[in-house]
Amino acid sequence: MTVNDISMNAIGLLAENAPEIASVRAWHTYVAAVGREAAIANSYTAAEAKRLLAGESPVRIWREKRGMTQRALAAATEIPAGYLSEIESGKKPGSVPVFRALAQALAVPMEELVGDG
Repeated sequence: MTVNDISMNAIGLLAENAPEIASVRAWHTYVAAVGREAAIANSYTAAEAKRLLAGESPVRIWREKRGMTQRALAAATEIPAGYLSEIESGKKPGSVPVFRALAQALAVPMEELVGDG
């Protein structure tokens, strides 16, 4: 994965209190501060940003980015697998405690999973 794989219009970095990527220079500064692997692990790739902008569930995107199956994430959060599937497909809205558990298991701020709404 290269810097070109990272969206120039990145939705944002997911590390707490990290600045949004506004330029290649900002990206390089961020990479120098946290390391390349951590920067990539906590940022959307261009493909992931496109999926998110197309309306795909951020829970699904982060679950896949973390290399987890639905069953594994459900087990890690003690959420029924069927309920997790409904959250990812948009059939159920989820609750604050559920999103809190998902965020902890996925190592992202809860706001990244629920958006601004």
